Amino acid sequence: MKEKEYIVGLTREEVELTEGLEYTPDERRVLENSYDRTLGTTEVKVGSIVPGTILQRVGNEVIVDIGYKSEGVIPLAEFREEEEISPGLQVDVFIESLEDMDGRVAVSKEKAHFHKVWTDIKAAYDNGSILKGTVIKRIKGGLVVRIIGVDAFLPGSQVALRQVPNLEKFIGQTLEFRVIKLNKRRRNIVVSRRQVLEEARSEQKEKLIRELEEGQVRTGVIKNITDFGAFVDLGGIDGLLHITDMSWGRVRHPSQIVNIGDEIEVKVLKFDRERERISLGMKQLQPFPWEGVSDRYPKGMMVKGKVASITDYGAFVELEPGVEGLIHVSEMSWTKHVRHPSKILNVGDELEAVVLNVNEEERKISLGLKQIQENPWDRIEERFPVGSIVEGVVRNLTNFGAFVQIEEGIDGLVHISDMSWTRRVSHPSEVLSKGDRLKVVVLSIDRENHRISLGLKQTTENPWDTMDARLPEGTEVSGQVVQLLERGVVVDLGENIEGFVPLSQLGWENLENPEEVLRPGDELPLRVIEIVPSSRRIVLSVRSYFNGRPMEELSEFRARFEGRPPLEKPAAPAPAPAAETQDQGGEASGAEPAFSGQ
Repeated sequence: MKEKEYIVGLTREEVELTEGLEYTPDERRVLENSYDRTLGTTEVKVGSIVPGTILQRVGNEVIVDIGYKSEGVIPLAEFREEEEISPGLQVDVFIESLEDMDGRVAVSKEKAHFHKVWTDIKAAYDNGSILKGTVIKRIKGGLVVRIIGVDAFLPGSQVALRQVPNLEKFIGQTLEFRVIKLNKRRRNIVVSRRQVLEEARSEQKEKLIRELEEGQVRTGVIKNITDFGAFVDLGGIDGLLHITDMSWGRVRHPSQIVNIGDEIEVKVLKFDRERERISLGMKQLQPFPWEGVSDRYPKGMMVKGKVASITDYGAFVELEPGVEGLIHVSEMSWTKHVRHPSKILNVGDELEAVVLNVNEEERKISLGLKQIQENPWDRIEERFPVGSIVEGVVRNLTNFGAFVQIEEGIDGLVHISDMSWTRRVSHPSEVLSKGDRLKVVVLSIDRENHRISLGLKQTTENPWDTMDARLPEGTEVSGQVVQLLERGVVVDLGENIEGFVPLSQLGWENLENPEEVLRPGDELPLRVIEIVPSSRRIVLSVRSYFNGRPMEELSEFRARFEGRPPLEKPAAPAPAPAAETQDQGGEASGAEPAFSGQ
């Protein structure tokens, strides 16, 4: 009996049935043909693509019948979530190996599909044709795009015409791409959407240049924003929307009006076809705001607005977009002298004002801020009648007087001639200091020019009314030299009373200048030779004092002052500032007013 022959591929039952049997050549041939039919006609070898039938899913693997002595195993990860995995379904697979560590056939569904579509992708690469794909997910450096069932890489720089900060927004979108790089061995496909957009943009640009004309209204997208305006993509070519053409109102920065990505309507203001430069406008699509402004803002109307800007001479107030009025610095306060508008207002302040004047042709509106309050000068004579005594603070000194604040914002002028009955005041600082509190008499009020004249000496009795009785002619007194003049000297007699000693009455013959013998502070013996209360004059004489006295006394007097070194001349003072006068608020400006003087 021959040894048993086992035929690979038969089941145990079939083998047992064959035990003890002997086959004729014809029987063996029939049996081998039957076995071959169970293996199918497909050649199974590494690197080939064969059809398979899903048998079952086991864990993370899918078992498929590929017509080979062993089934193929596909990793479950190669099936997308939406794909159905059911026994009996047909699927093409790529043979990776005929026997792995477990003796199984390793196959790949993804590689099979990749090799099947590679020809189409290579043709698209060679021809430069466009393929559609769906963005699957975001990865480092770009996006994953599924094209004809295979994954390709879309670099971030190739997503759009400009850098896109948020790539996630493209996930799930189906877009057009061009293949720009291939590597079959590494299964690497790189695509670009930017090239597709650039070609489309170039075509749009050529068409737009042919059609574009000044005066047209176009729709565009804000592409970029600068300090001076915004660039608008009109569909293939950019135009500049200058900040001054965005709104009739004041725009501090374009970002107040538009944002990148906004779709807006613009008017073509100017188009240089050769240089491809386009100037655009938004405000030109809105009504001109100054039309009919005199009807909307009549003179005397109280209006509300917001401070838009501040200059040295006033503040501009926005009444509505594109319409501004000016509050001049002189119209900000009835009483304060406003040196700069920023002392009163700030940009962004909301306020009420009164329309003073409207010039629609020149696009000017004059506004008043002080007019919404009562003018304190209208009732100034009721609060400070002429002749009344008021208390105030010295706020400022000038060459000709002192400004005294008698009420918040109300200053009066004490002229230098009204500071003392008896003293010859050269400068107000000899009598007063800034910040002094004192009582003064209201002498006169000029309501129209906002001026008040005040007197300091009028708060005391006039000593000149009794001066001829206090110092009758012939009275002998002592005086201290306070001032040297070419024609004589001024002496202090005490109690703020001054007198004058003529050059001829000093006691020296042929004296040309008092500085030859006298100095400020020298004490002189004097006799009153003339007194004129009406002109407030006291004339004194050294010569008359020594008349009738021994000649030795006069000689001793002269000897005390003769032989001294020459008087040093003080440095020439700086030129005095222009004379000043009182204006509204009591500040100094202009020429000296005509106040009575000594």
